Amino acid sequence: MKVIAHRGASAYAPENTMSAFKKAISMGAGGIELDVQLSRDGRVVVIHDEKVDRTSDGKGWVKDFDLIDLKALDFGSWFGQEYAGERIPVLEEVLDLLKDWDGLLNIEIKNGLIIYPGIEEKVAELIKKYDFVNRVIISSFNHYSLVEMKRILPQVKTGILYMAGLYEPWEYAKRIKAYALHPAYYNVVPEIMEGCIKHGVAVNPFTVDHPDLIRKMAAAGVSGIITNVPDVAIKILEEM
Repeated sequence: MKVIAHRGASAYAPENTMSAFKKAISMGAGGIELDVQLSRDGRVVVIHDEKVDRTSDGKGWVKDFDLIDLKALDFGSWFGQEYAGERIPVLEEVLDLLKDWDGLLNIEIKNGLIIYPGIEEKVAELIKKYDFVNRVIISSFNHYSLVEMKRILPQVKTGILYMAGLYEPWEYAKRIKAYALHPAYYNVVPEIMEGCIKHGVAVNPFTVDHPDLIRKMAAAGVSGIITNVPDVAIKILEEM
């Protein structure tokens, strides 16, 4: 079972920052998950919320900032003073950081509350440029984005993010040519796992932090877990 660090090792460093990604690597995570949106000038920036308010000292929508203005914001002090001055990464910076790392990169395209026309093409160009096509899985709650990614890059793996129960989700995954399901963890039940395993669809639930839940997901046979505490998950798996 692959341990995928949610927004990096986000229990220990400010989410979606270079510090969080470096910490995930040092902890031995087998994967890193991050979120991408577009700045006003069309750069692929790594941030979860559509607004900068929660994770920086700024206010406003990501879409209304040029990259230079986003880079002027402090994305670390909210988490702890030792991270003061942490800057928002662009996807290129993360891909460069991970170029010699052998784990899985899960890029979540945020394309819901705010629609970013062309974001799929921009992400595809970057993962091709940095030779990550075979090292990445693209996930999104906007399944149109997943279909578009497969149109642009048929060989790329995609993961269906969802929270409500889906009926026979392995059939839906096959229909849109998705490699994996990325459900909220409470959707991992025996009949779903049985169908997914039978039909060769990977299951990577989120967000799995409690030790008992980590053990339960491992016992269920999931392919990976998306967690804020990769060190805890790794230790539990080593003891099982």
